[in-house]
Amino acid sequence: MLSDVLRSVRLTGSMLFLVDATTPWRSWAPQTEAFRRVVLPGSQHMVSYHVVTRGRCWAGLRDAPPESFETGDVLVIPHGDAYFLANPPDARASYGPEEAVAFFRQMAAGELPSVVPEGGGGAQQTQFICGFLGCDRRPFNPVLASLPRMIHLRGATALDGAMRHLVDFALCELREPAPGGKDVQLRLAELMFIEVVRRCLTTMAATQAGWLAGLGEPMVARALTLLHGAPARHWTLAELATQAGASRSVLAERFVQFVGQPPMQYLIQWRMQLATRMLAEPGAKVSGVAAALGYQSESAFSRAFKKCAGAAPGGWRRQPSE
Repeated sequence: MLSDVLRSVRLTGSMLFLVDATTPWRSWAPQTEAFRRVVLPGSQHMVSYHVVTRGRCWAGLRDAPPESFETGDVLVIPHGDAYFLANPPDARASYGPEEAVAFFRQMAAGELPSVVPEGGGGAQQTQFICGFLGCDRRPFNPVLASLPRMIHLRGATALDGAMRHLVDFALCELREPAPGGKDVQLRLAELMFIEVVRRCLTTMAATQAGWLAGLGEPMVARALTLLHGAPARHWTLAELATQAGASRSVLAERFVQFVGQPPMQYLIQWRMQLATRMLAEPGAKVSGVAAALGYQSESAFSRAFKKCAGAAPGGWRRQPSE
């Protein structure tokens, strides 16, 4: 199901590079809206994550206290907030907003080396991988909606198994560029983020509400699997509850508790997210998309789409990415 959602929201790698920092240093990024259009103009949103591969540092959102990061820790900024990494935590930045935007533009265009030196040449060294990728935010991205403003995954759980192999592969590609390396790096950026989300699924499900938490609750997970497996079906709460092995009242209560909205409302929003993907296909017709998603008339689908997405299907297809 996670793959289903990530495919629907058009996860797209944008940048992957390695920062080699020596004290004192401060690496920071403005809100992603300041540079998203120059990096990925066709994407609605950008997510960033950072994997500390050597040393330690402090990191956090611009408007929040810093947290200590060690080797193996992962920092994720899901919603595009301004953030920083530094050592010591009060180190001054060596560049301003315009330089930051110019850097991201050049890095995304492949005009800069994939290993970036930073800092004043002091004795303490920190290395970290920086990954950026785009995705759809509208009309409905359940993964994004379930994530907090900042995620700090500790090395004990973040950098093992598949993630360790991906990090080692990324370090090799970044330090020793080879033909086709840019494409490899972008795919790695996507794979590493997917693995981060899988880690979030296991570490956050028990403590937070949201779509990822719902996957960790067996009854809700069964209901979500059914809805995603047959989104065009004319589901009723009673039928969904029966197949999920619960009463209507218990399923409705648990679903709202974990996912944050009733099952049928979730289904409508998920259908509309699928619709945006279908409408983007060359030659797609609104009537065909409506039928594929279980709507008996184009007008009924258009009303539901406009209510959820804020624009009619035809208008949505013509509007540029925000």
